[in-house]
Amino acid sequence: MPDWLVPMAATLTQERFTGPEWTFECKYDGIRLISFKHGADVKLYSRNHLPQDVPHVAAAISRLPHDELILDGELAWNGSEYHVFDLLWRDGHDLRALTLDARRAELAALPLVAPLQRTLIIDDAEPWERARKEGWEGVIAKRRDSVYEHRRSKHWLKMKIEATQELVVGGFTDPQGKRVGLGALLVGYFEGDDFVFAGKVGTGFDTKLLLDLRGRLDAIAIEQSPFTRATGLPKLRVHWVKPELVVQVSFMEWTGGDKLRHSRLIGVRFDKAAREVTRER
Repeated sequence: MPDWLVPMAATLTQERFTGPEWTFECKYDGIRLISFKHGADVKLYSRNHLPQDVPHVAAAISRLPHDELILDGELAWNGSEYHVFDLLWRDGHDLRALTLDARRAELAALPLVAPLQRTLIIDDAEPWERARKEGWEGVIAKRRDSVYEHRRSKHWLKMKIEATQELVVGGFTDPQGKRVGLGALLVGYFEGDDFVFAGKVGTGFDTKLLLDLRGRLDAIAIEQSPFTRATGLPKLRVHWVKPELVVQVSFMEWTGGDKLRHSRLIGVRFDKAAREVTRER
């Protein structure tokens, strides 16, 4: 049995989707915990191979009726629960090459008792909305046929719960490659008499919307930037517009430099006056 292995990591995605080949799990707000049981000896490590001292979790794992186990999961920040989502090794059997569905079946046979919990599997039509309502950090989408890889993989995708904000378009960049219409929207909000640059929004569009937005924005084009407070504005292939068009944007968080992180367009707001758009705090 290995005494360490690099945990599989999920790739962050802004996409929202479901499908028969995908399954969804609750993403808890905690720390990654990989546990190694060899006889009565249990060792716990973080994803960076740092030893973790959680005696009640180690004791519960030591009582499981197997000589060798490697479990992967998430420890709650307060240490109260260990949410187990994968079983990688059992009594001399390396399970990492099995599909996720097969590994889950192996895990289901383990008699987990508190503080050990099986990670919640979500069957909702829109799992990310369940996460929002329940106050979770997000959801993890996993391919049912995925083997356990020791790297960040696109077979596991992390959908974090997003904040939303109304913003006003002040410009846009040219499309690159095969994209049409525009590249990214340059958006901001009003703070007093200032129009403040908040960042770029480059995802969430389909071809029809890209072309429709380009037509609307060309109709309100101006020569100079409308932003009165701005850092990090692009300098090449940029077009400026009157700050009139309001859009709804989702994003993960505000950066330390007061810019949107991982932003995505939700839609255009025709019911909102641009001057009414301020930063929500």
